[in-house]
Amino acid sequence: MKRLTLFVILFSFLLSGCMYPQSELAKNQAALDEQVDKIQQAVLAYREQTGGLVPIHTKPSDVDIYEKYIIDFTKLKEAQLISEIPGSAFENGGYFQYVLITPEDDPRVKLIDLRISEKLREIYFKLDIYRQQHVYPPFGEKIADNVFTINYEKLGMKEEPTVTSPYSNQELPILLTTGGDLIVDYRVDLQLALEQFQPDVKEGEDIRFVLEDNYHFVPAYSLPYTIEDEKIVFQE
Repeated sequence: MKRLTLFVILFSFLLSGCMYPQSELAKNQAALDEQVDKIQQAVLAYREQTGGLVPIHTKPSDVDIYEKYIIDFTKLKEAQLISEIPGSAFENGGYFQYVLITPEDDPRVKLIDLRISEKLREIYFKLDIYRQQHVYPPFGEKIADNVFTINYEKLGMKEEPTVTSPYSNQELPILLTTGGDLIVDYRVDLQLALEQFQPDVKEGEDIRFVLEDNYHFVPAYSLPYTIEDEKIVFQE
């Protein structure tokens, strides 16, 4: 898994502010639903107009799958399929990066919550300082063969680093891989989704599709998960 894209790192300092007040959540959710649906229809229309192309920025092949297909709103505007960029989009001052998943077969518009990107960027900064003085990252408890908690005290932090889930609004742990990459642990969200939606999942397959299929958001900055002995584990 690669570190945050340069695009996000350079511009994430613009992302600040509080969560929406509780009284406005339903209103904002409806607006977000409408904006995502509008871009979904525009993407499908663009694909039809161009004989199968999708409006995305070109990214290197080794970019994480959820960051690989960033929607290019300029192409949609030039094709006169949208008149303006959604207010929720990063390009228009919003919190979210609009992306595509499965673009070849069934292009679906999804979102990355860039407030997560901002939190990871902050911790990467602390990690870089730490690694200038130490050979290895500050590994904590082993979670899987290549995944550990962060010894946050060594980074000068007072508590375990977390990010707010775009799915459940719960605080999700930030973990560290043996390669020095930060990942978000979505096991809580996956468990809730499995219980709610009762999808057909098989041992050994990546089950992140459960989140992709049922929510606007993709589980960005994550590793694959699977089911083993009826438990959610990191995929080997």
